[in-house]
Amino acid sequence: MVSLLTRLPLPGQRGPGARAAGYPVALAAAATAAVTLLGLAGLGLALIVVQALDPTGGLPVGGSVRVAGQLWLLANGGGLELTSGPLVLAPLLLTLAVSVGLARAGRGVARAVEPPGAGAAGVVVAAATAAHVLLAVLVALAVDGPGARTDLLRCAAGAAVLAGLAVGWGVLRESGLLDVVLDRLPGPVRPALPAVLAGLLTAVGLCCAVVAVALAADTTGYAAVAGALGGSGAGILGLLALGALLLPNAAAAALGMAAGPGFAIGSATVVSVHGVSLGPVPALPLLAALPDTQAVPLVAFASQAVPAVAGLVTGTVLGRRMTDDDGGSVSAGLWGVLAGVLLGVASGLVVAVAGGSLGDGALADVGAPPVATALAVAAQAGIAAAVAAAVARWRAFE
Repeated sequence: MVSLLTRLPLPGQRGPGARAAGYPVALAAAATAAVTLLGLAGLGLALIVVQALDPTGGLPVGGSVRVAGQLWLLANGGGLELTSGPLVLAPLLLTLAVSVGLARAGRGVARAVEPPGAGAAGVVVAAATAAHVLLAVLVALAVDGPGARTDLLRCAAGAAVLAGLAVGWGVLRESGLLDVVLDRLPGPVRPALPAVLAGLLTAVGLCCAVVAVALAADTTGYAAVAGALGGSGAGILGLLALGALLLPNAAAAALGMAAGPGFAIGSATVVSVHGVSLGPVPALPLLAALPDTQAVPLVAFASQAVPAVAGLVTGTVLGRRMTDDDGGSVSAGLWGVLAGVLLGVASGLVVAVAGGSLGDGALADVGAPPVATALAVAAQAGIAAAVAAAVARWRAFE
């Protein structure tokens, strides 16, 4: 899409090789708009197809399009005001897809305009962010209605943060400015960043496995909830899709449980390795992974190894990527502690983004506590990363 936009003539463009002064701004806005339009079209089409397969008729086309717009806003960090209270919960899989699309748009624009410096790159990012925010506000106004009012301020702020980070990452990476920034940092910082990313992906992947095991242990409960919500093929397909969109959110909650603080689904349901408190929860098949009794499940105890394993991966990647100028095993161990702390910070950010609210009162707080999770992961992963980094660096000298 971006490559096609680069070949289109713009108003005021005089020659084949000439470019108008506003070319980067126009291209950035058009590329960002393409991501939004394609995303909304894909979501809307998927919902229309699912509703068309419903033997009871399902939602009309207009209703499906409205739900698609609401999902898009939630994925961008927006919020809805329902009759039961505020709904603020981003389906992280969709958020990740939007982020990838915006980052690719930023890279495509940077490749086309080749910004000569940080100022020109900033103009591209600002234009793309402004276009994304404007479209988010327009979508929020379009889907606003009785029963589900849109929070314009939150929708605009969430879209601005997401677009700024994703497009900024794409522009910095493609323009080479990211390498310039990294080259100015102390030597071991550069290998520490991919090490932290590897550790975070390991933790999230293991927590997804924890959720899968918990679901497999209660297939009867999953089938019962799915059947109660609608046993048609369309209903089952829609519930599977919704569960997939929320799987990263469930993995983030499992990370809070693995770290120790646990997670909550409202004020009555709390799950941690220290105890389980069960209360009424929304009728969502994915929540069949919750324990059926007050006893702490075995998978919860097994998940306590996740922060340490993530720390070991972080330290191993760090030790292997360090160069001879970065020091020996002692230096690697110290940098491993820092990498573990950064992994804790990253885990806290993921948990914060994955949590939210499903209404007022009992469901006002959903997810794991970000600060407590960050501190717990940092403490456990820091020790493991220090040992792994020192060992990996020592083996590199053999």
